[in-house]
Amino acid sequence: MADKNSGEWHSTACVLCSLNCGVKVQLTEDGKSIARTRGDEDHPASLGYLCNKASRLDFYQNREDRLLTPMRRTAEGGYETIDWDTAISEIAGKLKGIAETHGGDKIFYYGGGGQGNHLPGAYSRTTLATLGVQFRSNALAQEKTGEFWVAERMFGGYNHGNFEDAEVIIFLGKNPWQSHGFHRARAAIREMAKDPDRTLIVIDPKRTETADLADIHLAVRPGRDAWLLAGLVATIVQENLQDQDWIDAHAEGLSEVVDAFSETDIADCADKCGIDEAIIRSTARTIAKAGSVACFEDLGVQMNRHSTLVSYLQRLVWILCGNFARPGTHYTSNGLGNLGGGREEGKSPVLGARIIAGLVPCTAIPAEVMSDHPNHYRAMIIESGNPVHSLPDSPRWREAMRALEVSVVIDVSMTETAREADYVLPATSQYEKAEATFFNFEFPRNYFHVRKPLFAAPEGPLDEAEIHMRLAEAMGGVPEGIEEELKSILKKDGREGFQGAVFAKLAEDPSLMKVAPGLLYRTLGPTLPDGMQNAAALWALSHQHAAGNAESLHRAGIEGEGMALGENLFETLINSHSGVVMSDEPWEAIWSRTPGGKANLALTDMLADAAMLNDEVPDETDNEYPFLLSAGERRTYTANTILRNPAWRRKDPDGALYIHPDDAAKLNLGEGSSARISTQRGSMDVVVELSDRMQTGHVSLPNGLGLDYPDEDGRLKTTGTSPNELTWSEWADEYVGTPWHKSVPARLEAID
Repeated sequence: MADKNSGEWHSTACVLCSLNCGVKVQLTEDGKSIARTRGDEDHPASLGYLCNKASRLDFYQNREDRLLTPMRRTAEGGYETIDWDTAISEIAGKLKGIAETHGGDKIFYYGGGGQGNHLPGAYSRTTLATLGVQFRSNALAQEKTGEFWVAERMFGGYNHGNFEDAEVIIFLGKNPWQSHGFHRARAAIREMAKDPDRTLIVIDPKRTETADLADIHLAVRPGRDAWLLAGLVATIVQENLQDQDWIDAHAEGLSEVVDAFSETDIADCADKCGIDEAIIRSTARTIAKAGSVACFEDLGVQMNRHSTLVSYLQRLVWILCGNFARPGTHYTSNGLGNLGGGREEGKSPVLGARIIAGLVPCTAIPAEVMSDHPNHYRAMIIESGNPVHSLPDSPRWREAMRALEVSVVIDVSMTETAREADYVLPATSQYEKAEATFFNFEFPRNYFHVRKPLFAAPEGPLDEAEIHMRLAEAMGGVPEGIEEELKSILKKDGREGFQGAVFAKLAEDPSLMKVAPGLLYRTLGPTLPDGMQNAAALWALSHQHAAGNAESLHRAGIEGEGMALGENLFETLINSHSGVVMSDEPWEAIWSRTPGGKANLALTDMLADAAMLNDEVPDETDNEYPFLLSAGERRTYTANTILRNPAWRRKDPDGALYIHPDDAAKLNLGEGSSARISTQRGSMDVVVELSDRMQTGHVSLPNGLGLDYPDEDGRLKTTGTSPNELTWSEWADEYVGTPWHKSVPARLEAID
């Protein structure tokens, strides 16, 4: 962990979005707080860049609502403190009882990795495999699964854009000025905007900060992106703008695409999406003639109507013009841990909802719990997540939590979800243990960052790895004597002998895989550098990655062959301060990850949906609910819910409702006035802020608000509006169940 010398700069990472930019911090003299923060110029991806949010990290680490002891729900609905032995014994007994009586598939797992808190996802398997848990989910299931599924079927993996080198850059439902999403976002956007040889296209109903800098802003009607994109694809097809030579060499399915779009009525698409037909056509021509195109879709369309279809259509726009597997276009990356896969993996047991990348749709989970179906979920383990607040339909989630036979939350504080659980177990914070950054999708040079702890953990909380190992032991999942045997081998024969022993034990008894992560934490972990015990699970990942990626590791400067290569990778990762480039590939390597070596243009189900767009009459609003609400907009001072103290926000403390001045005038609403917003799900009171950046009929509320936090007297106070009190689990994508957060029908009324 970090030295208490307040003048020394310590390398770590921000945990407030998926980028996990490298930061350097100075600690206070007592070593208990972060005093100063700056960008880490040695970080291989962020290169010293930092947004405004990273300077507020101490609000995460030092908090009034820190959980220090296990808690058990009382019969009256409150909580009492209990010791760890009691908590582990009771939880293990109840979970094992459900598994033995009803089957482990009746226990559901949510979480396993927050923004930067990723290693619990590895260690949780110690508990889950012991119980036979089969169903799980996390926040990605309300955002990315549709995109994952489409990309998997088209390219064999999740694709990303090489924005730094692209001639045309498209941001679709994304405002990277606020949400980032790629490294050095604001600096990069400025560079794009200033370069006369590049074209920046923003597709967004709102005139965002990114749209201010765009060459082309397509202010699509909220929820109508599918028609705009279909118009772009149809223009390319009907005007024969596709790159035929590239397609002949690198893709399949063009004839099916041409058949589907040759008769598309572009004028109808223009009328429905609110963009002039001439602009749709000219934009398509700009894209088609560009030397390279990179597109980034995000939550504005992924939490919206026709979201999976939109993920397909936007890919058709650029793949028809040959923008894959060459500089400035799109690629599939090769990272440690293989995040971003999008295979279909069965159906949920009650609703039969499609499971993508192993994730049950978040909109389906409450119904899967509350059903009287014999296969409904009876217990839930929630780790490093706050679904009661962060997933659609908070009222329904609270009902579902109380309907469970047993529920366990593992977190650093008493979240909204924790207050509905039967047991709450306190975990160490992200800066009190070794942690790692897994959302690394760079190319051709990809990096990985293992960060060292900054602080000693307070008495009481445990690493998630230790919690899971204790649960597995209490359930009889850890063979007697195995931990001591492996420790003895490691002490006697070193890491090399330990490797052989581990693989021999696994071959002899494959069931040991169930508790392998926890065993590594207990055996290998204590031998790692001070404070790095939690990084032990990366040893297995390092060897697994090295076995299949020797060439890319060698190109990145990691030496060795066979077992030695995996060992050297692991040593390099845990001893680096600012992250390590651990993969370096040529562009041709992308085709080795693409099934058959060719992109698949024709997804039959998506093409059938696209063909029906001209016949569809969209009707998102009605007289009762005349507005469309974007629930969960990212703003300068909003972040994920691990920042619970409202004092971290320097602007917009209450998370105002943005509304166009013309709409506000009709409702007799002024700047700073109060209004009641109602949806089919519920009503909330909001503070109003007038913004001519909004379209008429379109309003927005920010993410990360509506959290409870102790005031000066220790009483819980809620600041702002929780958007998911207004969303409904029934409003969801027809394919993968991602919610329609960005187009929720709503009504507004002025109140005193």
